[in-house]
Amino acid sequence: MNPPIRLDIDGHVAILTLDSPDTRNALASAAQYEGIENACARISGDRAIRAVIVTGAGKAFCAGGDIKQMLERAHDPKHQAVDDRYHYKEGIHRIPVALYNLEVPTIAAVNGPAIGAGLDLACMCDLRIAADTARFAESFVRLGIIPGDGGAFLLQRIVGVTKAAEMTFTGEAIDAAEALSCGLVSQVVPSEQLIERAIQLARRIAVNAPHALRMAKRLMREAQHARLESVLELSAAFQAIAHATTDHVERITQAVGQLQGAKQ
Repeated sequence: MNPPIRLDIDGHVAILTLDSPDTRNALASAAQYEGIENACARISGDRAIRAVIVTGAGKAFCAGGDIKQMLERAHDPKHQAVDDRYHYKEGIHRIPVALYNLEVPTIAAVNGPAIGAGLDLACMCDLRIAADTARFAESFVRLGIIPGDGGAFLLQRIVGVTKAAEMTFTGEAIDAAEALSCGLVSQVVPSEQLIERAIQLARRIAVNAPHALRMAKRLMREAQHARLESVLELSAAFQAIAHATTDHVERITQAVGQLQGAKQ
């Protein structure tokens, strides 16, 4: 049996693929959680990687959780509510923690339906680019549950409180065009061009200095909840580090040379 998570590395770009097309890449197994964790750890430790694409195999990005497992759990006489606390903490919660803390910029290439936890998975990435066949739904209430994997934190930071409330309270799906109009995705492209366009975007990111990319992302993460004074203090510290890197010296030398050449 092939592993449910595949990691391919092409130069400075890594592609993390949910590879369970038979289940529409539903998130339901320890192997998936561990696979994503391990991929993120490998990416973090590889300074050559500068951008990551997250996508799904087959026609779906991610169909969310496994409703068959939910049904079995609901009818298990030995199951206790407290068990679910650990089911989430030791299970699917490993994914938002791993992706959210990943210093390398991430792009969700949404190739099809991103439903429930699938939408939240896309929201765990920094950028989202969608195929014209993609659909998005924060559909938990339709199954009588709530966003249990970070969606309540993530979605409203991307589309705003009002739109997130509409999507969360109705559970209704939106298409790629509406996702673009509300800022959930930054691009909608023909389905057959999705991965190519995602790689192009990743390479536009990857041409930049790797340490600056990682520190810029960390700074943006901290800026979501810190005071301005704290962000400025961290900015000064990160900038001092950036100024001392070989990347900065080489790039500023090149920029000054180009400026001088343009004046001649």
